[in-house]
Amino acid sequence: MKTNPQNYPLHLSLLLLTVLTTLWAGAFWGGHPVTISKVFPFINNLSFGVQYSFSLLLFLSVHEFGHFIAARRYRVMATLPYYIPLPPLPFMFSLGTMGAVIKIRERIPSTKALFDIGVTGPLSGFIVCSVILLYGFLNLPPADFIHTIHPEFQNPLMTPPQENFTLGKNLLWILLEKSVAPKNLPPMTEMYHYPFLFAGWLGSLVTALNLLPVGQLDGGHVIYAMFGKGGHAKAARGFLIFITILGFPSLLELLLSLFNPESVALIPDLLRRWSWSGWILWAVILSRVIGLNHPQVEYNEVLPFSRKVIGWVAITIFLLTFTPVPFGIN
Repeated sequence: MKTNPQNYPLHLSLLLLTVLTTLWAGAFWGGHPVTISKVFPFINNLSFGVQYSFSLLLFLSVHEFGHFIAARRYRVMATLPYYIPLPPLPFMFSLGTMGAVIKIRERIPSTKALFDIGVTGPLSGFIVCSVILLYGFLNLPPADFIHTIHPEFQNPLMTPPQENFTLGKNLLWILLEKSVAPKNLPPMTEMYHYPFLFAGWLGSLVTALNLLPVGQLDGGHVIYAMFGKGGHAKAARGFLIFITILGFPSLLELLLSLFNPESVALIPDLLRRWSWSGWILWAVILSRVIGLNHPQVEYNEVLPFSRKVIGWVAITIFLLTFTPVPFGIN
């Protein structure tokens, strides 16, 4: 009988470190920067990051344990989740974590197993991030909450900043915003100060990135199991072309602003607003690091109708959570 040894001290240490770094990040985004008191090792203000840390780690844990449980169901050896802490670095957009991963230790035996292992994580994670978003929309703090972070906003004569960092909207966000959100919903330029909304938004972004129909990402597993090697290859290359086109106007704007600022105006405003240069970097990562192709499984089988339905549900979730412009300057 196969054994599946785990490095429990390493997994636990990474989890505890990630709890600390996400508490730190949550306190920062909530307007309570963490300071280390003179009586080391007591750290002030970490409690303000509890809502963000709990929500984000709950999403990551459910997603990764979805994969782990599905793998164990098919007796495929897999590790427990490796949580990836991200310390608060001054030159980085610190979220407290770079996510979590499990490692499959052996070849997946069949198309059915590949599908189930690939789809369980994003489906279960999507449910969690949707609930977090719904709770965040229905339990917004009072409208003057933003004044605790930006007291200057209380001055009606204040000139708003010319440039604001903003989060992009996906279809899931828009649907919840239109159906359940109150009228006093804060703008996307301030949304990262609201822990449940920010964590839910990040969860939907991570869900979409995992469901990209490329290589051995979760979405790649699903597409390969549903449409075979040929269908997977077409989807992967088509998506690579799509994000390259999506990112090109923003990259061109960036290059022109460095070398010929006057010519930036030649790029139509609509193209600039619906473009994010980060997709060019993702195109490089997908093609050169992750790889577009998917290895064959030992036993190819036709998925039953019920799993094809679940597959189309996963594709729908990808469309709901995909954010064309995740980050930008408003």
